[in-house]
Order: sequence, then C-alpha cells, then structure tokens
Amino acid sequence: MVGFKATDVPPTATVKFLGAGTAACIADLITFPLDTAKVRLQIQGESQGPVHATASAQYRGVMGTILTMVRTEGPRSLYNGLVAGLQRQMSFASVRIGLYDSVKQFYTKGSEHASIGSRLLAGSTTGALAVAVAQPTDVVKVRFQAQARAGGGRRYQSTVNAYKTIAREEGFRGLWKGTSPNVARNAIVNCAELVTYDLIKDALLKANLMTGSCPPFSAWVPGTW
Repeated sequence: MVGFKATDVPPTATVKFLGAGTAACIADLITFPLDTAKVRLQIQGESQGPVHATASAQYRGVMGTILTMVRTEGPRSLYNGLVAGLQRQMSFASVRIGLYDSVKQFYTKGSEHASIGSRLLAGSTTGALAVAVAQPTDVVKVRFQAQARAGGGRRYQSTVNAYKTIAREEGFRGLWKGTSPNVARNAIVNCAELVTYDLIKDALLKANLMTGSCPPFSAWVPGTW
C-alpha cells in the first residue's frame, strides 16, 4: 500500500481470522493431553453410585490420570479427539479472537475511539457466535476424550463417524447439546480476556510504552508485539 511500510500495514480480517485459528491449533497440540485428563477427571464415577464413586476412583490427580491412561490405553489415548479439537480451535478461536476487531469497528461505526460498552458488546458477540459455530466440534471432542480405549466397545471409530452417529442416534440437535451454558460462559470469558487485553494495550500505547498496532490475536503469538 502506498505510504505504508510493510510493518505499518494493518492485518486484514482474513489474516486475523486465520492467524487466531492457527495459533490456537498449535496451543491445542501442546496442551491436549491436559485437556483429556481434565475431561476424564470430570466424568469419573458418573456411572457409579455416589457412595462408591470416590472409593473406586480410577484417576487421581492430573499426572496420575495421564500415567494411568498411558499404562492402560497407550500414549495415543491422550490425543483422543484431537482432530475434532483442532477443528474446534480453527472455527472457535478464529471467530472469537480473529473477528473481534472487525466486530468492534462495526459497533463503533469505524471510530478510532471505542467505548468500553462497544468493546464488551464486541467481545460477547464474537464469544457467543464462536460457540454457535463450533459447538458440534466441541461435543465430538469431549465424547472422544471421555471414551476409553481399554475394554473395547468404543462407540465412535473416527471423527466423521462420531458426527454421523450423534446425528443419527440423537438428531442434529444432539451436536449442539450444552450450547446455552457454553454461549453464556464464552461470552463472559471473551469479554474478560479480549476487553482487558484491549484496554491494557491502549493504556500502553498512550503511555508510549509500546508502538504499532497489535490485534487481539497477537496475544496468542509470541513476538508479534
């Protein structure tokens, strides 16, 4: 663009969208075993009576859960549902983070001075929209993570099979189970994360402690400030 250095040209909405999704996928690859351990701990004992659930607990603590899974199901079990997880991040983070600036500009009608209200509205909008788009991938991911390899009888054989099985047995609405609380949760989380980031960034720019334009998704990518 004429009059701009390469480093001065603001990233387009497409770049932000893809950058946020890609960065989230990289983060998911690293942290997925922890997420799987979290799911196993959360669902532990759901098929048992409340009296016996604690006494016969299979998993104890994060590291205990990971080691038990590796020993009984193999290391690959830690990445059950990874494909759906990456699909989720690419659709969820791309909307939640990548579209935040664009939605904020829409609410402020292009004004450079965005009020806290406009930022909160943009954060809650992209947070809720991201869940509406990505909820089926989240449902499949969690179902895979909860599914133990040991003992056979696996309900889902592949990611595509999981989507088809849930839609066939539970209806298409089954792919959107839990959407309402997830929308509420992520609208709040998105406001807290992105609006806080936005306000701190503006304060640093006004204090001349940093220069340049840093979109919200740069928080996911070290070295972009």
